[in-house]
Amino acid sequence: MNIKKFKALLFILLPFLGYSQSNPLELWYTKPASQWEETLPLGNGRLGIMPDGGVTTEKFVLNEITLWSGSSQDANNYKAYSFLPQIRELLLANKNKDAQKLIDENFICKGPGSGNGDGANVQFGCYQVLGDMTLKFDYKTKSQPVNYTRNLDIKTAVAATQFTIDGVTYKREYFASFGDDAVFIRLTSSKKGKLNFNIQLDRSERFKTMNSTDNSIVMTGQLNNGTDGKGMKYKVKVKAQLTDGNALYTNNAIEIKNATEVVLFISAGTDYKDKNFESSVDKILNVAMQKKYQDQKKNHIENYQKLFNRVELNFGKAAKKTLPTNERLDAFLKEPDSDTSLPVLFYQYGRYLSISSTRVGLLPPNLQGLWAHQVQTPWNADYHLDVNVQMNHWALETANLSELNLPLKDLVKEMVPYGEKTAKAYYNANGWVAHVITNVWGFTEPGESASWGIAKAGSGWLCNNLWNHYLYTNDQTYLAEIYPILKGAAQFYKSMLVKDPETGWLVTSPSVSPENSFLLPNGQESHVSMGPTIDNQIVRELFNNVITASKKLGLDYDLSNDLEKQLKSLPPPGVISPDGRIQEWLKPYKEPDEHHRHVSHLYGLYPASLITPESTPELAEAAKKTLEVRGDDGPSWSIAYKMLFWSRLKEGNKAYRLLKTILRPTLATNINYGAGGGVYPNLLSAGPPFQIDGNFGAAAGIGEMLIQSHAGFIELLPAMPDAWLNEGEVNGLKAEGNFTINMKWKKGKVIKYEILSAVPRKVKVKVNGELKEITSSKL
Repeated sequence: MNIKKFKALLFILLPFLGYSQSNPLELWYTKPASQWEETLPLGNGRLGIMPDGGVTTEKFVLNEITLWSGSSQDANNYKAYSFLPQIRELLLANKNKDAQKLIDENFICKGPGSGNGDGANVQFGCYQVLGDMTLKFDYKTKSQPVNYTRNLDIKTAVAATQFTIDGVTYKREYFASFGDDAVFIRLTSSKKGKLNFNIQLDRSERFKTMNSTDNSIVMTGQLNNGTDGKGMKYKVKVKAQLTDGNALYTNNAIEIKNATEVVLFISAGTDYKDKNFESSVDKILNVAMQKKYQDQKKNHIENYQKLFNRVELNFGKAAKKTLPTNERLDAFLKEPDSDTSLPVLFYQYGRYLSISSTRVGLLPPNLQGLWAHQVQTPWNADYHLDVNVQMNHWALETANLSELNLPLKDLVKEMVPYGEKTAKAYYNANGWVAHVITNVWGFTEPGESASWGIAKAGSGWLCNNLWNHYLYTNDQTYLAEIYPILKGAAQFYKSMLVKDPETGWLVTSPSVSPENSFLLPNGQESHVSMGPTIDNQIVRELFNNVITASKKLGLDYDLSNDLEKQLKSLPPPGVISPDGRIQEWLKPYKEPDEHHRHVSHLYGLYPASLITPESTPELAEAAKKTLEVRGDDGPSWSIAYKMLFWSRLKEGNKAYRLLKTILRPTLATNINYGAGGGVYPNLLSAGPPFQIDGNFGAAAGIGEMLIQSHAGFIELLPAMPDAWLNEGEVNGLKAEGNFTINMKWKKGKVIKYEILSAVPRKVKVKVNGELKEITSSKL
């Protein structure tokens, strides 16, 4: 065998040969998971599985990205618009509380809306767990296991468990295939015939299981659609392949006896956009079983690595031997600067989770990405439009995973017709609007409470994500596709802005700064106002982007001219309050909670580029004061957002301080809106509870510390903390303009770099503090 073939074979077999405990891109542990937040997430963008590594009983939580309860509905209040003039008059008269009361009575969605975050059994619905697969083992002994380890190698997207009982080594290997779109589990014993276990499927509700005539177990069910109970259908199918021993198919289970090697094949699907899903599930399973396991694994790794291997990062030499990941988090909390490879793992883990939780042609990651273990998931595991779903995608472009932004584009495109109805119903406005929450059914109506539900930044904020993909790719075909979406969002704001008589500015009314409140001069607390800062920033950014797109595509000159005229009457990107901070509202209201989790009025700093240290230094300084008062703590996504803000302000040590905060270990699962965010032992971010946006936001923050390209030039190491300056290297990051960046640094200075593009072009780059124009090299 030649060396190349030997290395390839060794690479495939490594997880089954034992654990190196020195793989810098590995999570590993010395005991089974004691709660779901310790299990290991595997996924292929559609199917998810989380094994707990149990010895006598192993539980696998199964997911399928499209499995939602609920159904399409029209919850618009078509009489709402008739109350809009009165609401606006009350706001002009500074009667915000009265306006908020009128909105609650006449200007929210009809019906229960999202069910106040408990939407499993209303029409809004929720993303739900697919079910559980349980393996119960009989080792014919009372001896306890020794040498227990379990791991997840994010370089290969393969997890494994290994232990020894009475001299017999048992190994299990798991992956959700990027090849044949099924889940594979391989179990082996080092001595012949030592595998004895049974396999069952179940769910907490709405399921039935059976043994099929093709020697499989099947679980089927139908979720609640919120009306007649006949919602989305699903199917899960499991088959076993044995090299020896026997398999019995009875009592809705598979019983394995005296086997040495068993491969389990799992296929699943729903009727979301697939009327023939049951036959699709069968076909996938049949195709998967025709190939050898090692060929399946090899194909899976090759396909996964086409995405994952695009970026390599290190902050110097990794430790030769690392602690188990849970212990490593504890050690990092005490001495963070002694483990520079943990932030690298966390960054690459963010990329791994993105690759594993979404796929071109399917749905974007929701509040929990792909992975959920409940029927009623927290906040319905929906798509929150006031930062969360946007944050889920912020890392992708710089992390060289650009195509994974496309599922969000598809979701937004499907929302537009629903949003057009909502724009007419509530504002008698042109274009389309989405408020705070959406689902797979196209919900765009206001939420069920004025205090949060009438924020109307959602549609404009989504357009920022869509536009950002264009900035990084220069894809003109894509620009033509998203232009109607951007145009419609701009038309909505254009036709509903009103003049604030005190300033003469055109502003939104009514609106809220996402989920936050303020104190009126009389001491009353209110949420509803005119022209919160985030709205002003989003409208300004969106109008400019539509004008640019219009010129590039040669379309809508009249609209472009109208938007340019309105731009002159919009509020500036930020207003500095008397205390030196950026105001969150048009007026310098006092806040009941200075440490509120949302920092929406810094949208212009990130993800927008309206505020930069170079172009708006006074606003940048005001942003710093805003962050200092807000404080560091909060749910994990809030900590990650502040990390991004400090990165944009070129404050590397402060951004690193936020990264250290988000890497605090926790096991808490309570619903949290304040301080206390961190990560679970499996490195999934804890609000708590689990919300994946913290993972993606932190990955985006590390990307911003390494490279920024939003201010008209590419800057290398713009916000590096002292802890990472000694030495490091990164290859494969992307910058706006579709440039690929490779660089190496030592003692705080870039010592080597490459700016690559498909066609050599002139580009401005800032290296070691010097701004210069160079010609990129051919990629």
